[in-house]
Amino acid sequence: MRTTNGYKAIIFDLGNVLIDFDHTIAARRIAPFTDKTPKEIYNLFFESPLTILFEEGKISAQGFFIKLKTMLNLRLDYEEFLPIWNEIFFISAKNQAVYGLADKLKNEYRLLVLSNINTLHFDYLKKQFCLFDIFPYVVASFQTGFIKPHPEIYQMALKKLGLLPQEVVYTDDRIELIQGAQRLGITGFHFQNADKLKQDFLNIGINYEE
Repeated sequence: MRTTNGYKAIIFDLGNVLIDFDHTIAARRIAPFTDKTPKEIYNLFFESPLTILFEEGKISAQGFFIKLKTMLNLRLDYEEFLPIWNEIFFISAKNQAVYGLADKLKNEYRLLVLSNINTLHFDYLKKQFCLFDIFPYVVASFQTGFIKPHPEIYQMALKKLGLLPQEVVYTDDRIELIQGAQRLGITGFHFQNADKLKQDFLNIGINYEE
């Protein structure tokens, strides 16, 4: 592998890049234990202030569950809730292709996963999947107190890598999160599929031998 533009690390988003997920799965499974519809549950919690606090690590898993249970009048205990909350992830062919690409780049570039994620989902993924095996660096939002696109979480990723912004490439499926990194001088690519990402990398001199 040869690089021409001084890049030393690649940061990958997690959700919808390395693994897919569907919050509506949890909403549908929670609904029978509440008086609310799956849509109401989804709208209440996913991307909500409470969930953001959870992803920032500013509320514990038990604290999150207690608030959720109160708001939904949820007829589940904590242990019953855990698999419902966690079992929303699945690996698609798209994810496998990205993982394969990362695997081919790992010997020449420092690889880091940067994710907005809560402690329950993070622990579940570490136990159930091998996603982090080729990524020696991980920055998870709940461990930092910030979520993307706050500049501080990108700065933490750079510090962990020990690199300058211009030495790092970042890919994410959400444009606004890429823009947050670009404002700091990190090269960013909107992730759509592995083939496009491979071409984006080639365009800036990141390549590998098949």
